[in-house]
Amino acid sequence: MTVFGVVRALVANPGHLLVERWNWKAALFSATLRALLFLLANLTAGWKAATAVMLVEFLYRAVTAGFYGAITQAFREAEPAWAAGFAVLVLLPVLSHSIELTLHLLRGTPKIITSLTASICFTLFSTLFNLYAMRRGALVVGAEGSSVIADLRRMPRLICGFLAAGPKFILRANSWKGAWGAYL
Repeated sequence: MTVFGVVRALVANPGHLLVERWNWKAALFSATLRALLFLLANLTAGWKAATAVMLVEFLYRAVTAGFYGAITQAFREAEPAWAAGFAVLVLLPVLSHSIELTLHLLRGTPKIITSLTASICFTLFSTLFNLYAMRRGALVVGAEGSSVIADLRRMPRLICGFLAAGPKFILRANSWKGAWGAYL
């Protein structure tokens, strides 16, 4: 399926793709890691403020990250892969961080710039990693998914493969350019 096909399917049938496929694995991991991120970013404002901000972020992500995970999962089979990666790198941060900013402005998060900068950086990295893992069958929910324990067992290999993907791409691009450079 193309990236535009996935977007059309999400718009045409959001109940199925977002609610029925709500990704509890994404919600669990994202809520936990982001709550810790916000706690650490706000510790200089005091333990009480940092804990309150951590709870706000945990609750927000526990509810919404499952939808963002469902969106990522919907793009896992989209081709070309680079376009699917680009789509989730634009779509998810704009959506999730707009809501996150509003919540933390209303909450009065003391270190909001530090917190959101860290969160946005985390989103860019984690969204690409989740898409990479989902394209390989991990972190997927529903009939195609495996247990969270099986996913966790695969994590070291997935992390190494993800970290090596960029250098591999550069090497392939350079070898292609070397072979075809005279013709370009």
